[in-house]
Amino acid sequence: MSKFIPIIHTDDYKPPFWLPDSQSQTIFPSVFRKIESPKYVRERVLTPDGDFLDIDKSLAISTPEEKDFDTELKIGLKNSHLKDCGNLAPLIILSHGLEGDTSRQYITGMVRNFNFHGFDCLPWNFRSCSGELNQTKRFYHSGATDDLETIVKYSLSKGYQKIYLVGFSLGGNLTLKYLGEKGQNLYPEIQKAIAFSVPLHLSSSSKKIGWLYTKRFNASLMKKILEKSQRFPEFNIDTSNIAKIKTLKDFDDVYTSQLHGFIDAEDYYEHNSSLYFLDNISIPTLIINAQNDPFLSKQCFPFEKIKQLEKVYFQAPKKGGHCGFYPDNYQGVLWSEKRALEWVMC
Repeated sequence: MSKFIPIIHTDDYKPPFWLPDSQSQTIFPSVFRKIESPKYVRERVLTPDGDFLDIDKSLAISTPEEKDFDTELKIGLKNSHLKDCGNLAPLIILSHGLEGDTSRQYITGMVRNFNFHGFDCLPWNFRSCSGELNQTKRFYHSGATDDLETIVKYSLSKGYQKIYLVGFSLGGNLTLKYLGEKGQNLYPEIQKAIAFSVPLHLSSSSKKIGWLYTKRFNASLMKKILEKSQRFPEFNIDTSNIAKIKTLKDFDDVYTSQLHGFIDAEDYYEHNSSLYFLDNISIPTLIINAQNDPFLSKQCFPFEKIKQLEKVYFQAPKKGGHCGFYPDNYQGVLWSEKRALEWVMC
C-alpha cells in the first residue's frame, strides 16, 4: 500500500432492502445462494502426524468460452497478475469456517471469481470436514495452524511463487494466527492476506453466538464425536456427558480443549484468539468484520489496536452479517468477493 491507513472508513456495501437485519443478511446467502461448483480436482495431502487433509484445487480460467458466462466477473481482468508469475498463476489458499467445507457458497463464489481473474485456488477441508472422518484422535480447531502450514508447504512444493491467504470466520482466525506466529519468518512467497467475519476474541464471541447457530454447530460437531468414539474405541473418547452440552463453550470445555491439549475452553480461547497475534503480522493483511455480525463481540473490533499496527488493516461495514455481504445489485458476485479481488490486486 502506498499510504499507511490502518482503519479503512469507506463503507460501500449496501444490502438489498429485503435483507434488513443481521440475521437475514447472514442466513439468506448461506441457504439460498446457488453457485455452480468450480472444476475442483481433489487431492489428499498427508499430515506429519499420520492424518490427511483433502484439498479441492481449481485452476485459473484460460479460455474465452469459460470466461464468457458473467459480465460481472469480467471487471478487473485487465489487471491480472498472470503476467508476473512465470508459468504458474498466482495461488489463493482459502480456509473455511466452523463445520464448513469447500462446497460452501462463500468458498465456491470466491473461487469462481478468482479463477476468472487469473488465479489458481486451493480451498482446503479441515480435518473431518471433507466428507470422511479423519484418522487421529484430534480434529481441527480455531488455532490449528500446523494444518495450514502443511497446505502452504504443499503449495510451495508445486512451485507457486505468489500465494495469497483468504480466511472466513474460524478460518479467518486460523489465518491471522498463522501469520502472527510466522511473523518475519513467513515464507516470502506469501504476499497478502484477507480475512472476513473473524472472531478475533474467541471467548467473548463464543458467548455472542445465538441459540439457532449454536444448535446447528453443536449437532454437527457432536455427530462427529459420536462417530469417532465408535470407529476408534482405542481413543477412549468419553461421550457420557454429550447430552448435557448446550453451548459452544460447553463443547469446547468437554471436547475441543481436551482433545487438543488445553485445560478448558477458556484456556483454549486464550491461546488461540488471533487478536493476540496481530502485532507480529509482517505482510499486508485486511480484516473485514461487519458491525452487525451476530457472531462477533465488541472485542472483535479493535480499532485502537489496529491503529498501532503497520501491516494490518481493518474495515468494518455497518452491515453484512456473518460471511454474508450479499449486495443490493447482485449479479453473481458478493461484495466480499469483489473486495478480496481488489485487495489482492492493488
